[in-house]
Amino acid sequence: MNTRAWIVFLDASGASLLPQIRRSYAPRGRTPRLRHRLNWKRASMAGALGFHSTDPGRGARLCFHLKPGSYDTAGLIEVLEQMKVFYRGERVVLVRDGLSAHWSRAMRAWVAEQDWLTPERLPACAPELNPVELLWPPLRKRELANLAGDHLADVADATEQGIHRINTNPRPPWSFLAHTGLTIHPPTPQNQ
Repeated sequence: MNTRAWIVFLDASGASLLPQIRRSYAPRGRTPRLRHRLNWKRASMAGALGFHSTDPGRGARLCFHLKPGSYDTAGLIEVLEQMKVFYRGERVVLVRDGLSAHWSRAMRAWVAEQDWLTPERLPACAPELNPVELLWPPLRKRELANLAGDHLADVADATEQGIHRINTNPRPPWSFLAHTGLTIHPPTPQNQ
């Protein structure tokens, strides 16, 4: 394995038109009410959070993908194609969970043709090792909280605003990594 690579953690999550109910403030005697259409339309979100293995100064990079419905193998290949452009074809070690679409026959065949990508699997039942898992709660607690949108575009807009908020501050991606207990240190040169 090439040691000059991006270590990228991938995770997928979902959002729907049903509002994420959170506390809010209102004048005394005026209980806030959320009106929505009880629409179950869903969107899937994929986040890829990358850290350079030898140069932490290059910063953390967050790649985000949103699509209606749920991810299947073709949808995840689309995410990886976007990631290839995002990382400009640099070497990527992709760390992902055991979602069946990640390890399907078609996905394995596609990955085998990619010279820039090396897949690795997280241990089973270990979401705490994936820093991208920590990306979803802040989005749900802030941008998606009490959002009663009529269309998936409303959810998409709010989610993209949250991703932009997280991307403009360099601290959250590194704190997500620190919370997992994982570290990325460049190798120290040997004294000669």
